[in-house]
Amino acid sequence: MEALKECRANLVVYLHPQKAKRVKDAVYRELSSLLFKFNEALDGVVLTYEPKFSSNLAKILPGIHPYFGVRFEAKLLLFYPKPEMLLEGEVVKVGQQSIHIIVLGFASAFIADEDIREDFKYKIKHGKEVYISRSDKKHRIKVGTTLRFLVKSFDEEMLHVCGSLIQTNTGSVQWLERKAEESQADSVTEKRISNKRPVEVLETDNLVPYSEKLKSENHIKKSRRSENRDS
Repeated sequence: MEALKECRANLVVYLHPQKAKRVKDAVYRELSSLLFKFNEALDGVVLTYEPKFSSNLAKILPGIHPYFGVRFEAKLLLFYPKPEMLLEGEVVKVGQQSIHIIVLGFASAFIADEDIREDFKYKIKHGKEVYISRSDKKHRIKVGTTLRFLVKSFDEEMLHVCGSLIQTNTGSVQWLERKAEESQADSVTEKRISNKRPVEVLETDNLVPYSEKLKSENHIKKSRRSENRDS
């Protein structure tokens, strides 16, 4: 997914002396408070963290007595959706005016009717709401579908994405991947055909049966022997 990235950050956590005996536990607790919230300094939502502590773990910082600062490096996984990026999520609700998706289990996404391309037609099949492609009936969007869509905007406070299905590279992930596999297979087949050398076809009129060829060769040999005797 385009909106996921790993980064390394140098961080400082300020702790009270009461936590001096269990510094690492206190740091992990502080890091946990960053999860699933947008962080402006990191420009993304922190999903996971992996801190790496140095030997000089803690240092008394002037001006903020009695607190001490713990400096460390952390490997972070961030969620940072930007306009024109592709996201994937699970469809949780389908309606005539919109499609609702959950991304990575925590961020909500919304696709309005005007952002759904005309190829998709809203229908109710067997009591369930579904969008079906006019060009391929097998391409369907319903509750439970893993959907690939384009980001239009991202509300950092609400962790809410507005998306679009206007582009042809969006839709059901299962259908898109199957089409990509079929296209790749067709491309390989065409390449093999184009690489085959043309086979020369011999005209049947010019072919001499093997038995007749032997008779002809034997006749020539006999003629040469008789000529040699006469001479």
